[in-house]
Amino acid sequence: MSLDQIAAAFDRKDYKSAARLLKAFLQESPDHPWGQLYKARLYEVSNSFEGATALYQHLLKTVTHPKIMFQARQGLQRIADQIETQRQQAIEQAKSAPENTEPGLLVLEAIAPEARIQAAKDFARILNLDVYTARLQLPNRGWKVYRLGAIGELDFYTQQLRAANIPAFCATEASLKQIAVFEVAYFLDYAPAIVVCHNEQGQLGSLTFDWTEVSQRVEGQLPIFERVIDSSMRQGVTRQRKEKTQDYVQICDLHLPGRRCILRLCDWRYRFEQGIEFGAMGDATIELDQSINRLHWNSLLNFLTEQTSERAIWSDFTPFGETAIEFPLLLNRLPAQIHSYGQDESLWHAAFQLYSNLAFTRDSQ
Repeated sequence: MSLDQIAAAFDRKDYKSAARLLKAFLQESPDHPWGQLYKARLYEVSNSFEGATALYQHLLKTVTHPKIMFQARQGLQRIADQIETQRQQAIEQAKSAPENTEPGLLVLEAIAPEARIQAAKDFARILNLDVYTARLQLPNRGWKVYRLGAIGELDFYTQQLRAANIPAFCATEASLKQIAVFEVAYFLDYAPAIVVCHNEQGQLGSLTFDWTEVSQRVEGQLPIFERVIDSSMRQGVTRQRKEKTQDYVQICDLHLPGRRCILRLCDWRYRFEQGIEFGAMGDATIELDQSINRLHWNSLLNFLTEQTSERAIWSDFTPFGETAIEFPLLLNRLPAQIHSYGQDESLWHAAFQLYSNLAFTRDSQ
């Protein structure tokens, strides 16, 4: 069976005849490089891109014939072009419905070290990146805000990533804005739980709930910055204003998905001198003593742990915040319900609001 007959069948796109002729040829010469090239072509025209790619790459590594190498490279380029075309068509289809054009964000979750090599390859394929860049963009710890865009496109990527065992999720900005936040002033009772709290308009009231309504906790610490003068003796004395971390605000959110609300507790805003006691040491009225305040806060967290011992706790806020503050326009559209030391407009405050709201949304998906 001659290679000319096989080539002629490919030229006239008679792939059925080409497959029959090639099968007979490979029975006699199973390792012939031209036979392997035509086998790769058959895989390609039948959209078996994985098999075709493997054969083309094998030929490039093992064959030195210029024409075979040239056609193998052409085959790989055709496959890459077809995959990209199909990807773009799928994205456009995903965005076609009006509701799929809403703005949203895609979040990547941490990849286990033993899975990072394969994950980087799959991530590169799905997002059309080189493997080196893909490996750098996958988070080692916690969550990472990866991309903003139309929710239809982001949902398409999310499904592709999950199919490749890369944990990810997405959410619309609108859904993140629909979660009410109540700042807890103090617990009035715990069986049932009664909190005195402020709503988003600053109005004071009370809310009664059962501990079984709490689905999870979100914890984090927010930096408090102060402006300092930095003096340098290089090239004369220069003075430069810069921000320095002075302290941290401790935050803990309780999620009540059945009520679509979050109960937020803050160490320097909680009124330990009122409501029930948690067994903290020291005088709760000494509000400005940091060490006493921390003791009370730890006692409050222990109390919450006793009440919600089997609930999930999300506490990897810091690495998430470091990526989230790179999206200031997003954070400014999602104002935080956090008040501390006149730094209400801090991007870190808004980043925690985003982190907690994403955990809330992810839990309900």
